[in-house]
Amino acid sequence: MREALAIGVGAGLVTYGAALLRVRMKLDDSLDVWAVHGMGGMWGAIATGIFADVGAVGLLYGGIHQFLVQLLGVAAVGAYVFTVSLILFKVIDRAFGFTVARHEEAVGLDLSEHGETAYPEL
Repeated sequence: MREALAIGVGAGLVTYGAALLRVRMKLDDSLDVWAVHGMGGMWGAIATGIFADVGAVGLLYGGIHQFLVQLLGVAAVGAYVFTVSLILFKVIDRAFGFTVARHEEAVGLDLSEHGETAYPEL
């Protein structure tokens, strides 16, 4: 039970921190997909290696193997996603163009593409 609470609190902190970092870095990420799914998913995978206690032994229970396996998995998925995304972005850019109009970018893609702002207070 404590492990689930720690994973949940960690997920909230990681995703919120990533959303704030995205704003500070002025990156345009419609609906904070990177912060929520990317960073939240990464935390979940790593947390499995920290808190595992059934079938595999996590870092908190004296095992480092599962933690290292989870880190390797995160790195492999990150490399795969980066590579495939780069290829797809280049294909889409050549076929259709990948940029939006300046006025759409100025108001932000949350508003211009989705008709809403994800975080109006920021």
